[in-house]
Amino acid sequence: MTPDQLADALRGALVHAVDDGTFALDPAAIPARVHIERPRQREHGDWSTNVALQLAKKAGVNPRAFAEELARRLGGVPGIAAVEIAGPGFLNIRLDAAAAGELARGIVEQGAAYGTNDTFAGLKVNLEFVSANPTGPLHIGGVRWAAVGDALARVLTASGADVTREYYFNDHGAQIDRFARSLVARARGQEAPEDGYGGQYIAEIADRVIADALAAGEPDPRTLPDDEAREAFRARGVELMFGEIKQSLHDFGVDFDVYFHEDSLHESGAVDRAVARLRESGHMFEADGALWLRTTDFGDDKDRVVIKSDGEAAYIAGDIAYYLDKRERGFDRVVIMLGSDHHGYVGRMMAVCAAFGDTPHVHLELLIGQLVNLMRNGEPVRMSKRAGTVVTIDDLVEAVGVDAARYALSRSSSDQQIDLDLDLLTKATNENPVFYVQYAHARTAAVARNAADAGVRREDGFDASLLDHESEAKLLGLLADFPRVVAQAADLREPHRVARYAEAVAGAYHKWYDQKLRVVPFGDEAVTDAHRTRLWLNDATRQVLANALGLLGVGAPERM
Repeated sequence: MTPDQLADALRGALVHAVDDGTFALDPAAIPARVHIERPRQREHGDWSTNVALQLAKKAGVNPRAFAEELARRLGGVPGIAAVEIAGPGFLNIRLDAAAAGELARGIVEQGAAYGTNDTFAGLKVNLEFVSANPTGPLHIGGVRWAAVGDALARVLTASGADVTREYYFNDHGAQIDRFARSLVARARGQEAPEDGYGGQYIAEIADRVIADALAAGEPDPRTLPDDEAREAFRARGVELMFGEIKQSLHDFGVDFDVYFHEDSLHESGAVDRAVARLRESGHMFEADGALWLRTTDFGDDKDRVVIKSDGEAAYIAGDIAYYLDKRERGFDRVVIMLGSDHHGYVGRMMAVCAAFGDTPHVHLELLIGQLVNLMRNGEPVRMSKRAGTVVTIDDLVEAVGVDAARYALSRSSSDQQIDLDLDLLTKATNENPVFYVQYAHARTAAVARNAADAGVRREDGFDASLLDHESEAKLLGLLADFPRVVAQAADLREPHRVARYAEAVAGAYHKWYDQKLRVVPFGDEAVTDAHRTRLWLNDATRQVLANALGLLGVGAPERM
């Protein structure tokens, strides 16, 4: 019996109790899917539900009496061994071994679809993450968002959402100007501007801009007047730098559906249109020669200048236009992942959301991530050979590889600061969490290969009642929980839950393996249904581990 089948049985019992008049309850009050969960203590049963506590008051019945009636009706359902009532009206449900074991076959038959759900079916989500300025290689903070953002996109998609991954390409403003001036200075052999950028990559980009211009038969950009030189180095330099960022992300397994250029907001008139709409709704006012948005009406700590007194658009003008653009493209949810230095951004953007008539934290969600510290030999790793002042995505991948980097960055809540031990992440031991999970998957694959060599075939037999060992019950219980974990990870925007779940499954599998409950017959022993049924469980575990690792963008190796 799968969790969905048990939830259906619970709902069926409720419907029948209402239909026959036992519960004086409006049928509309019965949830479309009854919520069940794993009890915290295994001895309390396989599954529990608080549905009696939720509905008893509406039915005018004592919660415990409501639970007793449900328990009586569930007692006759095939596959349910016992139903116990705990506390004021919780139902603890135990399945018989055959019902629990059936899950193994169900998982194998569902394959890659196991764990998916329709929680967010029909929801269009715009997920913006990384969005690093193209003024240097992607640093470790942006790499964390690359791993977490891509994993979040995967779990949202697995939960039915239509997700668009978007990168906001900042090719407008003061930082780009400083980048251009830094390139010009380096190309001309001058000192970098005081507020400019350093690092070996600046020299590399400057050299490529010059080489490209000369190869195209254009004038040497170093010899142009200052304004023209800055524009030449800006245009080509930004293109080259962003090309490197995109390639590094692609190599990291992260690609975007949309690369949105900030410049387009100003060139297309989107900023003017957004300002006009806010004027019409009465949320703009003029003061000191500038045009302001009255964000304090929506909880911000102060009003914000949108158009400065010199007629130039303030930075928030682009943010306003960009949010409106996303909503006008048809997205129901706009989710933006931001670095730890953006806490002050939340209040003003939620005010912008409300000013357009939307609901803050519903139509717009802002996720703030914390810092990543890299450690080696117990000491912080701070410098990149190429970038000079920061550690980049390429440095991290070179040190530990893509899988270890993605897994390590995804397995902790993004609102927590983390220390990554580079020495640990290269170890082939159980201390290394990504090795621990990948090795479990590789072990399931090895067992399957050995079974095939010994003539053990799943299709020749399956008897779920044979999966009656305590280690099998625990493993099956964890495998059954995967759809709930995926749905919760999507709902809470916390893909790290999938990683921690995969580690629990790996641990349960290793313990089951150590029990010597053989899948492959020993010596001349004949192949029995016990071997075949355990192969189903082995392969179900393999599928769940592969699905979980896939949601994190991490490989599931067949051999290690």
